[in-house]
Amino acid sequence: MTGRVTIIGGGVVGLCSGLALARDRWNVRIVDAGHDDDAAASWGNAGHIAIEQVAPLASWPMIRSAPGRLFVRGGALALPPRQIGWWLPFALRMAHAAAPARFAGGRDALKTLMAEAVPAWRALVAGLGATDLLREDGHFVAWGDPATAAHGRAGWAAADTGTARFRDADVDERALLRRIGGAAGAIRFENSAQVTDLRRLRAALRAGIVAAGGTITGGRASLALEDGRAIVTVDGERVESERVLVAGGARSGGLLAPIGHRVPIVGERGYHLRSADHDWPAGLPPVAFEDRSLIVTRYDDCVQVASFVEPGDPDAPPDPAKWARLEARIAELGLPIRAPFTRWMGARPTLPDYRPAIGLSRRAGNLAYAFGHQHLGLTLAPTTAQIVAALMAGRPTIPLAAFDVERFARGDRA
Repeated sequence: MTGRVTIIGGGVVGLCSGLALARDRWNVRIVDAGHDDDAAASWGNAGHIAIEQVAPLASWPMIRSAPGRLFVRGGALALPPRQIGWWLPFALRMAHAAAPARFAGGRDALKTLMAEAVPAWRALVAGLGATDLLREDGHFVAWGDPATAAHGRAGWAAADTGTARFRDADVDERALLRRIGGAAGAIRFENSAQVTDLRRLRAALRAGIVAAGGTITGGRASLALEDGRAIVTVDGERVESERVLVAGGARSGGLLAPIGHRVPIVGERGYHLRSADHDWPAGLPPVAFEDRSLIVTRYDDCVQVASFVEPGDPDAPPDPAKWARLEARIAELGLPIRAPFTRWMGARPTLPDYRPAIGLSRRAGNLAYAFGHQHLGLTLAPTTAQIVAALMAGRPTIPLAAFDVERFARGDRA
């Protein structure tokens, strides 16, 4: 074995990293406070490998459009007054990160990661012996009326989408989309991908880690700084470990605070509904109804409708009005999805510049971190795992200054 490494966090980034390290002959222990539930954003997302989303959401066009996208005006952006202590400082930092030079630096940094996302996913599912977990048949972006469709398509044509490519939906595809949701226009991205079953992915990753000699336990982990090293305790008991990886999602900021890192992370809460009673066409890739700010995904056992951006405290109670709005949207669009619905809410770990934090701590010599992937956690988990394994082995593969957790303390110069 290379040594003992404790990973705090059992979401998709933590599990993918644990698998990569275990296969590199590290003695891996993953501590997962949410071991037995589905509340983590990793297990409730849209299943979309979103290689087209290379432009950070921290941009001036996005900020200028925010008033028109507010939930109170029918949009997907919710800024609850009771959460103002969370989202207002975050919004101010986001505006700082949206300066043209910082936006361009963030876009270029994300492009480097995103270019490897699908190849990394292919390697992951092949190594798990579960290639059917990944489908590479793209996704649709659809709009409800011709004028909105023309505007939306022009926006995508002008956008930097990295390695992703799209075309206009053909006649048969447009007819199919009209039948399921009244779409007046659509494009199809051809080389994005989808995870077919998130729960089965989690089970396969856990099984792969155990097969490689790792362990996964429940419990609440905390960190302390001692003689320049991060010390882990789990439920009050000290854990001996040569290395530590923080992959705790939206709670990573709290985990790192005792080390001296100040991380302005929020839980960007999303909501979804799932139904097993539907007539959604088999084989149809994810469909993003862009003008309604929702995405519909067919999984192996259900269809899911997901929406909303609600920055705030990840532990605040959910807002039932979001689920009610989703049910109304399903009815308005005429989607062939029926009650009873299973409700879910989870918090995407989001930093103000919409870049993850990946790297080695300069405050604790044995500490690494990988969190803050916002809407791209599923997309970038295998790529991040490869980077983490390389860092632990002392052979970093790409420059990581743009993802340094200290960038907010010193001012972003990416």
